[in-house]
Amino acid sequence: MTRAIFIICFLLTSIQISAQTETEVYLFDLELNNGKPVLTNPKNISNNPGYDNQPSFWDNGSVLFASNRQDQTDVLQFNVNEGSTSSWLTYTTAGSEYSPLRIPGENAISAIRLDVDGLQRLYRYDFKTSESSPITDLKIGYHVWYNKHILIATVLVENRMDLKIINLEDNTQKTVYQNVGRSLHNIPGTDLVSFIGKKNNAWEILSLDPITGESKKITNTYDKEEDICWLNENIIITGAGKKLLMLDIDSENPDWETIIEFPQEEINNISRIAISPNGKRLAFVAEESPAKIIQKQVRSFNNRDLDAFVSCFAENVQVSRFPNEKMYQGSDKMRENYERFFENVKSSSVEVVNRIVVGNTVIDEEVTKVDGRDGRQVAIYQVANGTISSMTFIFPDGPLTDAESIVQEQLDAYNKRDLDAFADTYSQGIELYQYPNKLNSKGLSKLKQQYGSFFESTPDLNCEIVNRIVIGNKVIDHESVTVNGSVFKAIAIYEVTNGEIAKVTFIQ
Repeated sequence: MTRAIFIICFLLTSIQISAQTETEVYLFDLELNNGKPVLTNPKNISNNPGYDNQPSFWDNGSVLFASNRQDQTDVLQFNVNEGSTSSWLTYTTAGSEYSPLRIPGENAISAIRLDVDGLQRLYRYDFKTSESSPITDLKIGYHVWYNKHILIATVLVENRMDLKIINLEDNTQKTVYQNVGRSLHNIPGTDLVSFIGKKNNAWEILSLDPITGESKKITNTYDKEEDICWLNENIIITGAGKKLLMLDIDSENPDWETIIEFPQEEINNISRIAISPNGKRLAFVAEESPAKIIQKQVRSFNNRDLDAFVSCFAENVQVSRFPNEKMYQGSDKMRENYERFFENVKSSSVEVVNRIVVGNTVIDEEVTKVDGRDGRQVAIYQVANGTISSMTFIFPDGPLTDAESIVQEQLDAYNKRDLDAFADTYSQGIELYQYPNKLNSKGLSKLKQQYGSFFESTPDLNCEIVNRIVIGNKVIDHESVTVNGSVFKAIAIYEVTNGEIAKVTFIQ
């Protein structure tokens, strides 16, 4: 019974409504080399626990961004040309500021203010005195200045954001597009503003003429990544995971190409990109590493700190038994179970003895202790927007097999591109899945057909095991695969039955 309670509780959690994703703001020097952006001299300019986000440039030498302090969010200025110093521009005890921008032609900034009573409005802040005054009564989500009198803004309407042109001089407003994203930018060298349209399945980058209200499609976003910025009138930059990508809309066949993929653990899910007016500096926001988020929840669990523990998880977190046997979903029930667990169990701990990290997926091999009794399990965590969105558990309750030797045998045959030896390690009914339960292939004949042509077309094929976890009849491999000069990272979960691989689940 104790083990059952422990399992239930470990699968449950919630997020406090006030919790925000832990993010940092990074700044780089930027130059072009043969038309391609090159980033150098990286700096973490926020370097602050908690929420740091929405950078914009006041001028070529200073960056504005929203930063967390004393349980609220204020506007911070980072001065590159003054010894990399920082200074607070706002301190509003009645609320928090977000999305700071310089107001054209004024020594002032605008920022979204969210008051403690829930009121959300756009305010003007004097740059020297920090005195504030409301700009409009509309519930604005994001904004960009066309000039000192015309504002392009997203306004919250039901469950979406609509795009409005707001003329502050004659006090008029006009809705020009429904269902838009948060990324609004002046397009350099033009009189246009770009925005993200979400009406269609494929999200679009569009231009807007703020005078006529006319909009035109420019291109599609990269894989529904809505944060972009403009290097010049032709080159768009976006972020995706650990990558920055670019698109030259003036090229003969425009397509997104990678500028850089950051190997650093602390740079993940790049967003909110900004470029200085002279194009010499670039700033973006990155989330803390998924591994750090997972370790925080492990530490909080071991400290029996319920609030800290549940704050690591998304409100609608789904908890399952591998592969997709749903156990719980939703924070209320999860908090209830953990409270009961901590009340009924005098001592409990989790020790991570092995960890695999690929993208936003973290797989931990864990040793548990509950009131002096030892246990072992594997937890598959998936992280989204800075919190754990799902946990799936594997317990060592499958049939006892020599699973590792069979999996190693198939790996050796794979690297030799020996199709017969490779196929001999699989069962007749072998099933290949994409995590958690999307069936991609079934049957040995189909596997041989697929891998036969693959082996023939990849003379440099090689799979290296970066890390391996074995639990019961399952082998979890972190694989680095070389295919025609390119290297891919993936996770494969092999399930062995009667001396044969009966199922493989891939996580990429």
